[in-house]
Amino acid sequence: MLGQISVIILTKNSERHLEAVLDALKRFQEVIIVDNGSKDNSLEIAQSFENVKIFERDFIGFGPLKRYATSLTKNDWVLSIDSDEIVGSDLVDEIERLECDNHTVYAIQRDNYYKTKLMKCCTWDNDYVLRLFNKNFVSFNEKKVHESLMVNDVSVVKLKHTMKHYTSQSIEELISKMQHYSTLYAQEHKGVKRSSVAKAVFRAFFAFMKSYFFQRGIAYGYEGLVISVSNANGVFYKYMKLLEENKL
Repeated sequence: MLGQISVIILTKNSERHLEAVLDALKRFQEVIIVDNGSKDNSLEIAQSFENVKIFERDFIGFGPLKRYATSLTKNDWVLSIDSDEIVGSDLVDEIERLECDNHTVYAIQRDNYYKTKLMKCCTWDNDYVLRLFNKNFVSFNEKKVHESLMVNDVSVVKLKHTMKHYTSQSIEELISKMQHYSTLYAQEHKGVKRSSVAKAVFRAFFAFMKSYFFQRGIAYGYEGLVISVSNANGVFYKYMKLLEENKL
């Protein structure tokens, strides 16, 4: 089955984990990388793998970029992997044994890490993502952020084995992602959704309470607190940025 699956990855300054990510994908015959402006050694790392094909394109949003990457694949079946996700050999074995159904999308559970600490809290636990699909029946939507596969009229099957997701290595990285995603949200929803100061404040407050107390961030030390505050800030700033965008 692996020979019938193409892997797609978006990269930008992804050198920290990229070698391990690609090394885990050596058994796949085609890995498509779409890079949007890396200034580090990402491209050099990618070029060292024989099964990797590299394309470069400006950032146009995560959904559109993944649709573009999918269009470059030679196989009908596509496995979408992020540049900080490492697929274990047991998961590759499971995928190899699959008898894939064209009208089924396969979901993979991620073990999410802050630095090297596994975080089973703050929406980071029980994290299933839709990643293996037939491009003739399923595609990514056009969302610039929080893109997803459109799964109308198809079933979803959860795979048994997980992959490691090294989502953030520092507070600075959390803040950088929050800034990027909140800006994309505001740009995407300008003139479509309404916002207000009250909405930003109350939703941010409840986001923190949910993350830190109800989703057990409080049980994970300073990391749980940092993630909970970051989640709340993300909510606050996406609505405040949207408010500003709507006033332009």
